[in-house]
Amino acid sequence: MLIRVVRMTFKEEHVAAFLEIFKASREQIALFPGCRSVELLQDYHLPHVYSTYSLWDSDEALDNYRKSEFFGTVWKPTKALFSEPAQAFSFKPAEL
Repeated sequence: MLIRVVRMTFKEEHVAAFLEIFKASREQIALFPGCRSVELLQDYHLPHVYSTYSLWDSDEALDNYRKSEFFGTVWKPTKALFSEPAQAFSFKPAEL
């Protein structure tokens, strides 16, 4: 399993536009092959900073999503709303 966290900082005046994009695309992202779930988190102290938290079956499943036409239709308008570049992190559960 792959855990993907993408932190996005938006221009404050564009937060509502981002939320509309996310609401319109969340279900389709979650239905993408290999996606187990996708959640949206808001920074506790910085209300214009959001992160997506998604669970994927594998790195390959995430790559297939990122190479999809659908991803392009979501990412391009989202990226235009940023006040700084997004930060993406991939994790796996730790073995203890």
